[in-house]
Amino acid sequence: MKNRQTKLFLSLFLSLNWLTVGCGIFGTTEENTTTTETQNSNSNASSSEGLKLGALFPITGDLSSIGQNMPIAAQLAVDTVNACGGVNGKPVTIIKEDDQTDPVAGTSAITKLTEVDKVSAVVGSFASSVSTAALDVAVRNNVMMISPGSTSPVFTNRAKKGEFNGFWARTAPPDTYQAQALAALADKQGFKNVSTVVINNDYGVAFEEQFVNAFTTSGGNILNQDKPVRYDPKATTLDSEASLAFANQPDAVAGVLYAETGSLLLQAAYKQGLSKGVTVLLTDGVYSEDFTKQVGKTADGTSIIAGALGTVPGADGKALDEFTTLWKEKTENKPITAFVPHTWDATVILMLAAQSAGNNTGEGIKNKIREVSSGEGTEVTDPCQAMELLRKGEKINYQGASGNVDIDENGDVIGVYDVWKVNPDGSLAIIDKISPIIQ
Repeated sequence: MKNRQTKLFLSLFLSLNWLTVGCGIFGTTEENTTTTETQNSNSNASSSEGLKLGALFPITGDLSSIGQNMPIAAQLAVDTVNACGGVNGKPVTIIKEDDQTDPVAGTSAITKLTEVDKVSAVVGSFASSVSTAALDVAVRNNVMMISPGSTSPVFTNRAKKGEFNGFWARTAPPDTYQAQALAALADKQGFKNVSTVVINNDYGVAFEEQFVNAFTTSGGNILNQDKPVRYDPKATTLDSEASLAFANQPDAVAGVLYAETGSLLLQAAYKQGLSKGVTVLLTDGVYSEDFTKQVGKTADGTSIIAGALGTVPGADGKALDEFTTLWKEKTENKPITAFVPHTWDATVILMLAAQSAGNNTGEGIKNKIREVSSGEGTEVTDPCQAMELLRKGEKINYQGASGNVDIDENGDVIGVYDVWKVNPDGSLAIIDKISPIIQ
């Protein structure tokens, strides 16, 4: 009884916490009633009840500047499918949780989603460190996870070993490719001597290793290869790390950072006079104008990191134009930020897989993920058209907004990369596309 009361209390507390943080702009009274009912149910998912999805995103914490729009995209996907008949004849419910960009909080949140709310699948998380922690809980409970942005190569390696039993996929390509794309960008810019500084977690370290390998293979020199600079994700001052990263007059510093801590590091480098004349190379983890605002400006109003270049998984799917039109209509022209198309695709794929399976179980969804995303069926971009074909017993090959989302046996996709630049006023601009250096 005590454990049951604790679970119920946790469910109520986290639900109220979500409402405090806010994000479900598409919510309705009917939806909220459905969510409350499903949260009070501990029965296993089946075809006799509506599909219940979870969402695990960084609404607060170090990646909140990117995570804010992800729940909106997930909710929009659910609303769209519900408007054309739902899944397996019933409306879909999505229960959203804030992982706070923290593995501990993320583990608590997914435990609630899987063991209290009894969801069948989860969209998320974004931070690789959070997904790493959450996956063990999801796999244990036979819950399918699709991340729109956990890009660490660690997941590929673990999937190859069979550790996830197929309950893992992502709609953003792994950093195996993005690191190579960043190395290609450094080479294209003519940089010969580059230093690295990364956040010390699955995302940062794995990215660093791939970047160093790609850049040195192409003839470049990593100045601090023998003594890599890796900073504590909980750090509040990063003066010494900045000094080490910008030492020895590098042509560029490749920073694999998160926004809050990364801004501290770049501020420290500027205040020490170390960053003058050095190009900063950045990644998807800080692709946000909120990040440039956090870094700050010089006395004359110029962004401290003006001229910085970066890479980010791009979106070039056949459904992108349709999604863009719908997004602008439903959000009153809210900008489509990084990983929003990937979040939409992840949510849609989960619903299509459940419909294809004919049931709402995690096992059923897992078994149909690759079939609906990369099979030999009819290519289709519209979720409602895809649902109609599946209801008729036909096979589909969903073409997403982020890309063709051809999920492979390890849960990976291959994508394209945009090159972005920080303008003098701190705004961001996409200036090019670049392909990975495939080893």
